[in-house]
Amino acid sequence: MDYNDQYSHKDKMYYLHRRTEILPFVPQGIKSALDVGCATGGFGALLKETFGCEVWGVEPDTESAGAAQKNIDVVINDLFTDNMPQLATKKFDAIFFNDVLEHLQDPDKALPACKKLLNPNGVIIASIPNIRWYPVVLSLLRYKDFKYEDAGVMDRTHLRFFTKKSMIRLFEQSGYSVTNIQGINESNFRYYKLLNFILFNTQRDMNYPQFVIVAKLSA
Repeated sequence: MDYNDQYSHKDKMYYLHRRTEILPFVPQGIKSALDVGCATGGFGALLKETFGCEVWGVEPDTESAGAAQKNIDVVINDLFTDNMPQLATKKFDAIFFNDVLEHLQDPDKALPACKKLLNPNGVIIASIPNIRWYPVVLSLLRYKDFKYEDAGVMDRTHLRFFTKKSMIRLFEQSGYSVTNIQGINESNFRYYKLLNFILFNTQRDMNYPQFVIVAKLSA
């Protein structure tokens, strides 16, 4: 099954998110960005509007890639790999993986592939779903179920699952230093709050469906 068949059931809104919640993590003054899994280019267009930077994108979905060409500077309609001739001479100030790494069979190969694409002070910024999000843990503990959905943390197209701790390990083992990691799209479940209180506020990671990581090349 190729990529387009695998994702053909997705609602069109899946490809249209602009991801404004990522903007606070973007360094000021970036001049070039690569958006891996750029979908229809909504986030790339937001980067161009906000920072005035050049934006390239990689998007395997053919229809989405066609739409992205109207929003960003260059679109490569292909899967992201460690040997892309279109990127052979390019360097970027920021490379984005917005809910992408969990869809890859080998995310630990994708991150090292970015090293040759980053400028000396460049960063990788990634949002990654959190498998320790409270509703997922509740489903496991109370309902004894691991149920896939069409989108979200339990998206049926996810190949990998991460906790906050394993996100950090993925980047560090790939040769990066994590400079920032924060939960986004915070939830406010009543029973989670009680559980976290009982456990002395040690379960705050369970309140976030996603984390954003900012990482740079290790010295």
